[in-house]
Order: sequence, then C-alpha cells, then structure tokens
Amino acid sequence: MTVVLPTYNERDNVAPLIEACLAALEKDADVVVVDDDSPDGTGGVVAAICEKDPRVRLVRRMRGPGLASAIRDGVEAARGDLVAWMDCDFSMPPSLLPEMRKALDSVDIVVGSRYVGAAADRRDDRRAVLGSRVINAFARFLLGGGVTDYTSGFVAARKDAVTTLGIRDGYGEYCIDLLARAGKSGFRIAEVPYTCAPRASGESKTATSWSGYLRRGWPYVKTIFQAWRGDGREARLAR
Repeated sequence: MTVVLPTYNERDNVAPLIEACLAALEKDADVVVVDDDSPDGTGGVVAAICEKDPRVRLVRRMRGPGLASAIRDGVEAARGDLVAWMDCDFSMPPSLLPEMRKALDSVDIVVGSRYVGAAADRRDDRRAVLGSRVINAFARFLLGGGVTDYTSGFVAARKDAVTTLGIRDGYGEYCIDLLARAGKSGFRIAEVPYTCAPRASGESKTATSWSGYLRRGWPYVKTIFQAWRGDGREARLAR
C-alpha cells in the first residue's frame, strides 16, 4: 500500500508521521510525501529520510499548490495497487491503515469516518467540529446512500478505482465529489470509525475565524448541490 502525505509547513509532524505509517504497514509500506515547497523546510526533512529509507519518496512541487492536486500527484506516483491518504497533523491514526487495507479485500474505497460507531471528533477548534457536522449532515440529507463522512479526507482505495474516477481540484470538497461519483459509478464503499485527534503541532490550513470558515465552506455546499442536482450522484455503502 502506498500512503500519500500532502504537506505544507508540517516540519514538526512529518518525520514521526512517516515513522508511524511505516510501522503500521511494515514491509509492505510505500510512503509518498507531496510537498508544496514548504517554507518551513518540510521538504528537506523528508529528503533526508528518503536518503536512508527507500520506502519513502518525495515529490516536491514548486508551483500549483493545492490539497486535491497533491493527493492526485501522489496517487499517480504510487507503486502498489492500493493507495491511502491522510492529513499530516496526526489527526488521523496511521494505526488504522492495516484495517483499511484489509477492508479493500472486498470493497473499492474505504473511508475513515468520524460519525459511525464509536468514532468521535476531538479537534480543539469547535468551529471546525461544528462546521464538519453541519456540512456532513447536509451532504447525507441530499446525497443519501449511507456514507456518514463525506469530508473525511482519510481514505484508502484501489488505485485503479481512483485513477478511473480522477480527483478533481479544490480543498476538502474534492472528497465529497469523489465519493458521490464513486457511488454513482458503482464502486463499493465501506467506512471504518476513527477518532479525529487534535493537531499535534503547527497551524491548521482550514481557517482561523468564522468568516474564514464561511468562505471555506461555500465550495463544500456548492459541491454537494452539484452532486445532487447536476448528476444525480449518490454514494452507496457496501453491505
């Protein structure tokens, strides 16, 4: 399994996160860090790790930054048939990767969900927690299908499924679009619960104020409406 880690100013988090991913997947691990020319030296930290461990690779992007495109570039660089991606702030547990990999024996896409079973969202920023709940409730209402966390961003999948669907540009709204189109296209989707932890170090890339959250949230709402109205897309959980 190839784990894609999109980074921007994650110098303090990236080395321990890489180590945790390698430990979780052991000898089957392949880690691709896609760094958008972080001014804090994240790329240099990863480059030093790459020199010592061939399981780790760095894709350094000097222009055209963006979360969705970074994930897309990482998936293209993946060596294996299975891919996964996650945020690089330790909010998502690398220890869940083996379970997600195992689930891909019977489905095409596995989503880490904050809203199913014993899952929880423990982030410090209550605005982020509330915003995610509202957006996902809206997505579930319009798109249906049983997916609980359309904005998860913690995903494992068969590489050929992601390549077929494609990852469109944007920030977190790419995940809504991807899952909606996957369901419409007949790909099998499953969810596994996880607890979203507070950021380990550094600053969030999402927003720092209510106005920022509103600006960031509009593309999510727009994507949900497009999925509901434009294409009749819906994501269906595998049973």
